[in-house]
Amino acid sequence: MKRVASNLVGSVIEAWQEVRIHKTRVMLSLIGVAVAVCAITTVVGLGAVAQQATLESSERSGGRAASLSLFASTNDGSTPTKMPEIWRTALERYQIDYASRVVNTSQTVQFADGAVPVQTVGVDLPYGTMHRITLEKGVWFTDEDQARLAPAVLVNSIFWDRLGRPDLRTHPTATLVGERTTTAVVTGVYPALSWETEPAMYMLADALIAITPVVTDPNLQFGPPSYELWVPVDVSEQLVTALQRDVQGALGAEASVQVNRQDYAAYMDGDPYLSLKLTVGAIAGLVLLLGALGLVNIALVTLKQRIREIGIRRSFGATAARVFFAVMMESVVATVVAGIVGVIAAVLIVKSPLVEDFISQGQVTDFPPFPVEAAVVGLVCATVVGALAGLIPALVAVRVKVIDAIRY
Repeated sequence: MKRVASNLVGSVIEAWQEVRIHKTRVMLSLIGVAVAVCAITTVVGLGAVAQQATLESSERSGGRAASLSLFASTNDGSTPTKMPEIWRTALERYQIDYASRVVNTSQTVQFADGAVPVQTVGVDLPYGTMHRITLEKGVWFTDEDQARLAPAVLVNSIFWDRLGRPDLRTHPTATLVGERTTTAVVTGVYPALSWETEPAMYMLADALIAITPVVTDPNLQFGPPSYELWVPVDVSEQLVTALQRDVQGALGAEASVQVNRQDYAAYMDGDPYLSLKLTVGAIAGLVLLLGALGLVNIALVTLKQRIREIGIRRSFGATAARVFFAVMMESVVATVVAGIVGVIAAVLIVKSPLVEDFISQGQVTDFPPFPVEAAVVGLVCATVVGALAGLIPALVAVRVKVIDAIRY
């Protein structure tokens, strides 16, 4: 075992010395290998950032994995009167910490240019964590907001622009118009989604329910709220069945109950960026192949100048396997060094703030670390290319006859 390790270390050192001697010859080919490894590694690394952006965008709309949605209504479409108590009981029974009511409605808001209906979503405190809501200004709802006499609202950037972009430290207000005017305090601003063109806002569900009979247009009354839960993925299927059974049993046949999983993971299969990764990976593979061909040519030329050296080694007892391994290791060591340079360049590119901002488009809050598998893929590719590039010269070196090599 010690002898094998010693021979391996010796071969690597010898290969490195040969690479240093012929560094000018191999430099151009190694640049191609380093660029290709950098390309492959960068694609994998940027794919992780882009995948995180897609994941977080999906979580904002459908919730984190696993998010369950529960909807219950009577046969006439109204909200079951028992539902609040059934909801609290279910949360306690199954020890669910993240859950929220979701009330979708509309409120008429008075702006400087007139009163317009604004899409309004009533939620509970955990909703912000469940849907990974990020704010440009201010903070998500807190316990203090539940005790406000004037309801707190979080508005999108379009709403904020129509208010004149006031400083939140001045406690700006929005007027909700109805039978009796209600003043709401704007406590935060969240970015409007790319497809949004109209103002929208969040409000705590209890506050929304309390003011709705007063300020809502009679034609915009909301129906029964839906209920959302964020639960561990491994028990999500059992909870769907259990909640369906418990709620339906508590409400009886006169009610309709639907429980299902709504997060992205329930519908998304595979990697959405797989085709892009394969395309760029194929291009990088072609560059690697060209670099390998360059290394083969250089290795063959160098080998002709070392035939006498190889013959002397064989005459002093060097085995064919030792010569084969030594010649191949020269290419492997060279490409591994190029691969390390390429991986370092890829890390600097992927973790650059400018690149992260461009790829994420402001949609990523938890940037993933540089994926270890990206570095491994790059180094493995470099090693394989080196082995393939060194194979032909190594076979030629083994076939050299000792007497002919000494006379050369």
